[in-house]
Amino acid sequence: QVHLVEAGGGSVQAGGSLRLSCARSGDVESSDCMGWFRQAPGQEREGVAVIDDDETRYAPSVDKGRFTISKDNAKDTVYLQMNNLKPEDAAMYYCAAESVSCNDASLNRWGVDYWGKGILVTISS
Repeated sequence: QVHLVEAGGGSVQAGGSLRLSCARSGDVESSDCMGWFRQAPGQEREGVAVIDDDETRYAPSVDKGRFTISKDNAKDTVYLQMNNLKPEDAAMYYCAAESVSCNDASLNRWGVDYWGKGILVTISS
């Protein structure tokens, strides 16, 4: 079993920044893939970015100039730094974890083994 605890969501003004964090515990290895998905109202849940020991992957639709994924292996915690936030970034953000290293399926919902409860990000103008 794997447990994911998310933090860092909230409401920010357009142009502001947030850093989401997700702490992972349980039967995991540092090489296991971990990252973030998001779901806006009326939309499908989509991958944002994932990371393991030696690679990062971003969804093609993600602006890598504004979103950066990273992790702290000592804390087994993954972060999503979000800068210059726009109204279209508003969504429920979900931490996601796999029991394998990142691969071509890791940004798909069906590639996820464990989900966090989700944290809400809202953007005001």
